Amino acid sequence: MMGARATTNRLLSLDVFRGFTIASMVLVNNPGDWSNIYAPLKHAEWHGCTFTDWIFPFFLFICGVSLVLSTAAARASSNSDQLAKRKALLHVWRRSLIVIVIGVALNFIPSFSFETLRFPGVLQRIGLCMLVAAPLVLFTRAVAQGLCAMLFMAIYAAVQLWLPVPDVSGVVAAGALEPGRDVGAYIDRALMSGHLWAKVKTWDPEGLLSTLPAISTVLFGALTGHWLERRDTLPASKTVWMLLVGLAALFVGLVLDAVLLPINKSLWTPSYAVFTTGWALLLFGACYWLIDACDSLCVREKAAALSTPFAMYGVNALFIFVLSGLVARAFAMIKWQTLVGGAEKTVSLKDWLVAQIAQLPLAPINASLVYAVLFNVAMLAVAAWLWRRRIIIKL
Repeated sequence: MMGARATTNRLLSLDVFRGFTIASMVLVNNPGDWSNIYAPLKHAEWHGCTFTDWIFPFFLFICGVSLVLSTAAARASSNSDQLAKRKALLHVWRRSLIVIVIGVALNFIPSFSFETLRFPGVLQRIGLCMLVAAPLVLFTRAVAQGLCAMLFMAIYAAVQLWLPVPDVSGVVAAGALEPGRDVGAYIDRALMSGHLWAKVKTWDPEGLLSTLPAISTVLFGALTGHWLERRDTLPASKTVWMLLVGLAALFVGLVLDAVLLPINKSLWTPSYAVFTTGWALLLFGACYWLIDACDSLCVREKAAALSTPFAMYGVNALFIFVLSGLVARAFAMIKWQTLVGGAEKTVSLKDWLVAQIAQLPLAPINASLVYAVLFNVAMLAVAAWLWRRRIIIKL
């Protein structure tokens, strides 16, 4: 990790949207009781989409926008001088590899066993997507990036629908999209058997094949970044077009859901990539207009002030996400023996904290939510401390 003083050369609305996304990640990842969660704060059982299913693609979309804006100077260098672009690419690749290593290291906790180590994960997917997206953004035009996004989704759809593979039981089928029966699950078992999601062990929601359409999500964000950096278009017009394209993406996503592959986060289907991009464009477009594009200075200032907590999260997003994972694991690992009903019982720090909240006059589902909110407040306190000292911790 590397610490740096925060700079003012940032798009505030993007930091706010990133902060909203990370705050949402922390909220849904840390309920007090996994059996007591409101439906929008859970992933869809399989096909379908909830609020929780928006969060990860939002972050990848943001990565694409940020990739374009952060490499603007390198991309503006002359074609004859590729040194600046190569330096920028190596910088992005180095950070991506660090993110992958951190993701794998986090999966060591709490078992610290290589035999059960899960190889895929959220951070690993972010790193892999950026490894592929970075050279496309730096060395190709926006049109080519859009075509690549379409190509990746087309390849994925063709493989999923037409390539016959055996499932765990040995039954061979093509186009089987049930849990553990799709082509992606077959590939993951072949390459990473014993190192997949511990909950099911036969497939992984961040598997290799579904990384292809996830890269498309990053490239959709990159196309948005190219749109934002245009100097011949007024900010208000940029907002209108983001909102219109967002609505169109929602429609296309629903059409793809009906005629091609269903919306499914675990499979990261093309319909899911397009549909969630639509929601990302709508929400980010609203943030952009309120904070950066509105003609009224008063509106922009009030929106910026109200969204400051999200901006605090946003400038140190990955650090806060990693920290929240470490703290959550520590709460589960710190244990002691205590008497419960006359018998000794092992209690974790998280169990104890949840028990204190459960003593309040709250329904179990609300007590679980209160724990998640308080956990988020604790992470916000760290983000606020860094914000006040104008520190950005880059992974």
